[in-house]
Amino acid sequence: MSTTTFFRKRLRGGAALGVLALFGTGVVSVTGFASTAAAQTADQQNCADVNADGTCDTEQNQSVPATPAAPAAGQIDNIVVTGTRIKTPEAQNAVPVQVIGAEQLESTGTVNVQEALLQNPVFGAPTYSRNNSAFNTSSAGAATIDLRNLGIDRTLVLINGRRVVSGIPGSSAVDINMIPTAMLERVETLTSGSGSAIYGSDAVAGVVNFILKDDFEGLELGAQTGVAETGDNFTLDTHVMLGGNFADGRGNATVFFGYTEQGAAYKRNHYTEEGRSNLDSFYGDTPFERDQPFYSSYAPQGRYTAGDYTFTYGPDGQLQPCFATNAASCSNALGTGTGPNGFNRTAYRYLAVPVQRYLMNLNAHYDVTDSITAFVEGAFESTHARSEIEPFPFDTDSPTYSNGQQAIETRYNGGIVRNPFVPDAIYNAATDTDDDGLKDIFIAKRLADFGPRTSESTNNVFRMVGGLRGDISSNWSFEAFANYGESNISQTGSGQINILNYRNSQQIVPDGVGGYQCANPDAVSDGCVPVNVFGPNSFDAAAIQYLQAPQMYNAVQKQTQIGGNITGSVNSLWGANPIGLTVGTEYRRESQSSQWDALQAAGLNGGNALPPTKGSFDLYEFYGETLVPLISNSFVYDLSIRGAARYSHYSTVGNTFSWNAGAEFAPIQDIRFRGMYAVTVRAPNISELFAGRSQDFPTVTDPCVGIGATGGGALGENCRAAPGVLANIAANGTFTLTQSDIQGVTSFSGGNPNLQEEKGKTLTAGVLINPRSIDALRNLTITADYFRVKIEDAIVGTPLPFILNQCYQQGRSDYCDFIVRRSAPQGLNSAGSLDEVNTAVTNSGGLQTSGIDVTVNYVQGLDIGSDRYQATFHAAYTHLFTGYSRPLPGADKDRFGGEVGAATDRFTINTGLGNSDWKLTLNGTYVGPSYLDDQTYGYKEWKVHSEFYLGSQVRFFVTDAMEMYVGADNLLNNKPMYFGGTVDATTGQDTNTGVYDPIGRRFYAGAKLRF
Repeated sequence: MSTTTFFRKRLRGGAALGVLALFGTGVVSVTGFASTAAAQTADQQNCADVNADGTCDTEQNQSVPATPAAPAAGQIDNIVVTGTRIKTPEAQNAVPVQVIGAEQLESTGTVNVQEALLQNPVFGAPTYSRNNSAFNTSSAGAATIDLRNLGIDRTLVLINGRRVVSGIPGSSAVDINMIPTAMLERVETLTSGSGSAIYGSDAVAGVVNFILKDDFEGLELGAQTGVAETGDNFTLDTHVMLGGNFADGRGNATVFFGYTEQGAAYKRNHYTEEGRSNLDSFYGDTPFERDQPFYSSYAPQGRYTAGDYTFTYGPDGQLQPCFATNAASCSNALGTGTGPNGFNRTAYRYLAVPVQRYLMNLNAHYDVTDSITAFVEGAFESTHARSEIEPFPFDTDSPTYSNGQQAIETRYNGGIVRNPFVPDAIYNAATDTDDDGLKDIFIAKRLADFGPRTSESTNNVFRMVGGLRGDISSNWSFEAFANYGESNISQTGSGQINILNYRNSQQIVPDGVGGYQCANPDAVSDGCVPVNVFGPNSFDAAAIQYLQAPQMYNAVQKQTQIGGNITGSVNSLWGANPIGLTVGTEYRRESQSSQWDALQAAGLNGGNALPPTKGSFDLYEFYGETLVPLISNSFVYDLSIRGAARYSHYSTVGNTFSWNAGAEFAPIQDIRFRGMYAVTVRAPNISELFAGRSQDFPTVTDPCVGIGATGGGALGENCRAAPGVLANIAANGTFTLTQSDIQGVTSFSGGNPNLQEEKGKTLTAGVLINPRSIDALRNLTITADYFRVKIEDAIVGTPLPFILNQCYQQGRSDYCDFIVRRSAPQGLNSAGSLDEVNTAVTNSGGLQTSGIDVTVNYVQGLDIGSDRYQATFHAAYTHLFTGYSRPLPGADKDRFGGEVGAATDRFTINTGLGNSDWKLTLNGTYVGPSYLDDQTYGYKEWKVHSEFYLGSQVRFFVTDAMEMYVGADNLLNNKPMYFGGTVDATTGQDTNTGVYDPIGRRFYAGAKLRF
């Protein structure tokens, strides 16, 4: 049976959910995002009018009771809520389920449902969003969700209670771009790992279940557009939904078509608290003070190190013997020049990447017999994203030359030929650094002649579900289904350089007719031309054509799931409510393959080396669940226990077992206590098992900076053990790095086929209060739940700051094996600077987080003058007690709780007031004070202040068939705090753009028509 809540005959959708959330004695916890429809009582939803206290005016509608009672026979079927497969007359569950309804989604004006969910404090910083993915080599513009900051692979995403194919290559994470926001009935979030036994692997942190409309009648047209106050970030959201019954009401089909567009936001147009982000910068005396300009040392005119001197070209096009990235002038023994000579990358950078989506969905069902229903769900979604960043920073410290130096002479016919493009000053200063008899130099040049680096990606997702459900008897029902999904990502890119061709283009010899040609005759036949790399705009059209290296990437992910279950009940022997039972089985297969073009795979286009990944696994599972009422409607209202277990056999890790056990106690109908303990498992995904050894260019802080020839304790001794560090100290007095050194760190990591499953333990305990016996408070619900998640044998890539800390601060030689330092200067990289800091994926980690979730929901009818209004208030608050990881057993904690992205305190508030003509909604989101990474800057060393974001919408109900609305986000125009250059900032940005709103105030307007 799907975990979708099923209603037949009289109560449907928001009305029934209102019964569950507010008047049921169950434990469905409606968050601060619960929709007004979801928060209304059943009698309000079916009333012709509402009293001042929010109850139904029975004089206007005698058919609906003023006080809710237990569902009468034939009025409402047994139901299912996320977190259990057992059907009960009331929403009973031992763990909290938070709900956001369609009306609440509409009141936020979000184009992508990810934006609305991220306001909920149970969700952590997104791994992928369009605000933080501009620098991704793939998955730019993707949208993911992460419960409890435990990682996107530990949050299970379902649609109508069933799994969804991943949209992130190698991962199990779902790209939320495929969810049609306007077709959502509601979103149910199980904030507990107890779902592991119910739904299987990946539900360690919880489950997010997207429930789509499947019984729609009529035609709905919707359109919304918006723009940021700065003039960018244009948005458009349009949809058509058509539905109707057929076969004399035995069936229904609902069809949805949608198109959304979210335009680019440019970094140069936006601000932080330190001012406009139109210049490259780096933090100054503190991480929150901006030092600008702090230009890149890779400039279009080039930077050339020859012997003891570095040359560049000044603004007048003349060669000068010095280079500066952040100074008014520069000078050395050969003379002076202008400065700064660096490059401002900001002008090219997106703050938010543009994303277009085309969405098509079909939900249909047909009653084959009075007791059997056939159903089908179909979806096709195509997401198009474009990323663009500054031209490529090329240098000769690449696979082209082993020591970072490029020869400026070539052996020819028994002699040596000088590169004809080399200026005399550079040639005269050059030396032979590798004893091969040829002068060589280091070259760094921004490839502005190629234009910016761009990528365009398309992710096509196809999903089809079909099956049968129905009744076996009055107490037993069944469901059988097949679910197939496929995600196909194709991407092209430009702006990279073919390293092999570049090398051939620099080996230049006479052509015998007064000109020059490439020395390698095979290269000549392939179109090789001599290339002038000196000065701005030095590449002609022939050179660009020969050197450019277009990128290509393709990834295909497939998921097949077949399953079935039987659900029912048996009478209790002791007079309590019937005992609920579910048993079922599933088979699932996951496969993925991804492949870059040959140059990218080998790192021969100047970028990261990204090898292919290919792998698959399958599994079969058996599961069961039971709910045992011990006392019902006696001296206590309810006392029940429940449990579930799942056995799985994987082709990769073998057998796994997960289970949960919980209890609910309601001494009276107004209050319910609940608790659940669960043992969870997560099997490694395809990337963790099979990914090739890929390259990255991380930002890390070298712990040896500032170390002198003596002193520094154990840190000083460990740093000075590296010969390159000693040479650097001898040259500078203390160990000193340049900007090139900071930017010149490489890291390699890959999969591990020997991984085993993770094992987790989750505890939740809480209370739900709904004082139904007090008329003034009967529409109030309050929940408070403690949660604790512990994960053992966590699959982790050991963090790079931890590796550096263990090697140099703690003196662990095994960690030092992951670190490579330059023993001597290489180009502009200093002796002793970090060359590589590598990592690996292992089952060595541990994760733990704990805290408390509180929700408050209240809806009330009001008489103001002669008008009747409805007021709503919804709030959700999360406080973290702990949040940390351990890269290895016994290692010190690497805290994330309280750091940027996992603030100790977060809350959201939604409040509304309206009547049949209009409705005003205010949305507020609070992100508490946070700290920068403790591994890099020390525990609670640098504090980021809190933020409160305010949004508003006014909706006008023009007619029964038409509504119009206007709204604004970030009304207070909050600007994010500056901490650019730190490990907590998003790559290429001045702050963490996945946590703090970087776009500023923005407006939108829309309309909806129904026929």
